[in-house]
Amino acid sequence: MLTTLAIANYRSLRDLTLPLQQLTVITGANGSGKSSVYRALRLLADAAQGSLIPALAREGGLQSTLWAGPADGSRAMRQGRHEVQGTGRAEPASLRLGFASDTSSYLIDLGVPVKTDSAFRLDPVIKHECIWSGPFLRRGAQFVERDGALVKFRDEGGQWRVLSAALASFDSMLTQLGDLRDGVELLQLREKMRSWRFYDHFRTDADAPARRAQIGTHTPVLSHDGHDLAAAVQTIIEIGEADALDEAVDDAFPGATLEVNINDGRFELHMRQRGLLRPMRTSELSDGTLRYLLWIAALLTPRPPELLVLNEPETSLHPDLLAPLGRLIGRAARQSQIIAVSHAKRLIAALEGQRGYQSLRLEKVLGATQVEGMGELEKPAWHWNTR
Repeated sequence: MLTTLAIANYRSLRDLTLPLQQLTVITGANGSGKSSVYRALRLLADAAQGSLIPALAREGGLQSTLWAGPADGSRAMRQGRHEVQGTGRAEPASLRLGFASDTSSYLIDLGVPVKTDSAFRLDPVIKHECIWSGPFLRRGAQFVERDGALVKFRDEGGQWRVLSAALASFDSMLTQLGDLRDGVELLQLREKMRSWRFYDHFRTDADAPARRAQIGTHTPVLSHDGHDLAAAVQTIIEIGEADALDEAVDDAFPGATLEVNINDGRFELHMRQRGLLRPMRTSELSDGTLRYLLWIAALLTPRPPELLVLNEPETSLHPDLLAPLGRLIGRAARQSQIIAVSHAKRLIAALEGQRGYQSLRLEKVLGATQVEGMGELEKPAWHWNTR
């Protein structure tokens, strides 16, 4: 389980360190930085997929995502007694992301490139990466470290050995190195991060893939666009928790049941509802009903991930569905660590009684996101590397 998430200089997240539990809900007003936390987690996962640099490019490049406020303000400026003004930068510009757990922890530090004639001169450069054991970064706990193009690891005898001396500035060591002989820790952490699962807003418009029949195959993990909804439901029925599926549907829609119609290999989800003579196909369901069925398929996966991240799962749902959704999320949190970004009070209230639950409310102070009511001594311990 991740115990700490640390983000520095990403959008409004000037220097944010969050404690994490088995079920963490991140809430706050619009514009408080909730979506930035979600995107930062996705960037960490992108590092393990080898797509971090393209992901930053889709956001406008590194310069567009860096903290836009003063590098360091006076106390009077932070308290609002003096006008916010630009200050001299004491350190190089950097975007830093990291997480800690009781086993393996990781951080990555990206910066702007030096002057170059390359056509890719706007690409961010990976300056530093580090993996260490336990939740606290200490020199003695490090076992893989990347400094520029040089990557080294600590062998069983405690000696540092070079894994690579020529790693490209745009490649993470997570994707380019690590095998069963040398750097096995890299391999293990990479696969752990690749198992993280993210769900954002499912499409439910008239042309949404979830509304159309699809060729069905075993689908233990619902896709991000939900096109394989019917196959995912059938997989839960055959190799997952079919009883939990029936309970989740009945909890939200009393008396309703799901069935999968198969015609020439094409799967289509049907929903039988009390009082109707025929089942409703997904093309006939309301946006809210279809979106809830997608959440059922995602959260009752027969292959639960180590980490499941949900971005505003309440979107387009009727308020009466938020309590059943909370119970569904709580059930999923028994098998996966869950981080949910939400501002729906009824959903948050339904989650409050779940085991391992905590709520972190974000707020902005002079443009910088912080956790409401969390003092310096209450923050989890975290130390960034020095370049």
